[in-house]
Amino acid sequence: MMIILNMLIVMMIMFIMGNVIFISNHKHLLIVLLSLEFIVLSIFFFILIMFIFLENDMYMLMLFLVFSVCEGALGLSILVSMIRTHGNDYFQSFSLL
Repeated sequence: MMIILNMLIVMMIMFIMGNVIFISNHKHLLIVLLSLEFIVLSIFFFILIMFIFLENDMYMLMLFLVFSVCEGALGLSILVSMIRTHGNDYFQSFSLL
């Protein structure tokens, strides 16, 4: 039981660190995408701990992994598209409107 509590504390620290990195001011899109992936990894870790603790099947975890991989691929494709059109991934170099 103490091991699960320690894992939950680590997961919460990971989630808070990912949100702090995402909220803070960044110049590059790549750093924002990496912080989002770090948040997804902490949520995956939390779901894994809960499924192990409750002794459930891991089908929902596999579905979550599929969607997180699709999210990562979509983020990378947006990054490549922005680099090709604007020449860099700075937020200041393009208008969002």
